[in-house]
Amino acid sequence: MIRRRALLAAPLLAPGALPAQEAPWPVKPVRILLAYPPGGSTDVLARALAEALAAAIPGSSFIVENRPGGAAVVGTQAAAVAAPDGYTLSLGNNQTHAANAAMVRDLPYRPVEDFTPIGRLAEVHHALVVPASSPAHTLAELAARGRAGRLTYASSGVGSASHVIAESFVRRAGLEATHVPYRGGAQATTDTIAGVVDFFVSTWPQVMTLVKEGRLRALGIGAPARLPDVPDVPSFAEAGAGYMAVDAWFGLWAPARTPAPVIDRLSEALPKILAEPAMASRLASLGFTPAPLRAAEFAAFQRAEVERWQGLVELTGIRLEG
Repeated sequence: MIRRRALLAAPLLAPGALPAQEAPWPVKPVRILLAYPPGGSTDVLARALAEALAAAIPGSSFIVENRPGGAAVVGTQAAAVAAPDGYTLSLGNNQTHAANAAMVRDLPYRPVEDFTPIGRLAEVHHALVVPASSPAHTLAELAARGRAGRLTYASSGVGSASHVIAESFVRRAGLEATHVPYRGGAQATTDTIAGVVDFFVSTWPQVMTLVKEGRLRALGIGAPARLPDVPDVPSFAEAGAGYMAVDAWFGLWAPARTPAPVIDRLSEALPKILAEPAMASRLASLGFTPAPLRAAEFAAFQRAEVERWQGLVELTGIRLEG
């Protein structure tokens, strides 16, 4: 009887077929989509992470694919609509996965619903810098100048964190100021050094060497306290502008509905990678602070950041077309 049942069941499997098993991952290169151009600090972070992931996951290969454009919408949307098969990831930040939700009208992707968080990677402080020749040595002195006459300030682009933080300073301090947007932070930094603009809110990695060399003067930084390597620079809170302490942060996502085993494997790998001395040293040299959060914690953090940026957008009135 047992043999007869086995024979009757045999046609259900094709000749030579084996019972279905979960496919191994990865069996081909994994893309990390990046909504920013090559060469910037975010690109450097993405490429360092790709190397570290390939070393941490045997037999794997991770490649960075730059898709800049449209306030970081182009590359992020491409990740949102990619197949949720574990072979496309999105390395983004506070702009792509929080600020754009409040700022960009008709945003073609949903920063929370269209993605599965994998983990937070790092954070970067912002600093307000002025030319070394500026008569302002404190935020209070800069604000006094802005009340007495119109200032100009640079940003790394309309709707960037650089723009929003600077405009929040302008509005809360009651200043007269003209916004001068640039395509990225490099030229904005150059023109600030030259005195073309009066101030610039930049990520710390962009300007830290120039501040240490005396080519720029930092009037405040978004760190919780003064940094050991620049002890003369007060925190924004110490300078009376704690509302400006809005860190840039960076994380890794996959398209929504990506298989849980892939998410779990990557989420477990990230804190170990960020704790490696070589990786921590590399990030520190770029001005990044490792700030790992696993998937569940990162999801809660992201939702809170979306709400925070909604408040900042309401204060500044900065909005973009999708």
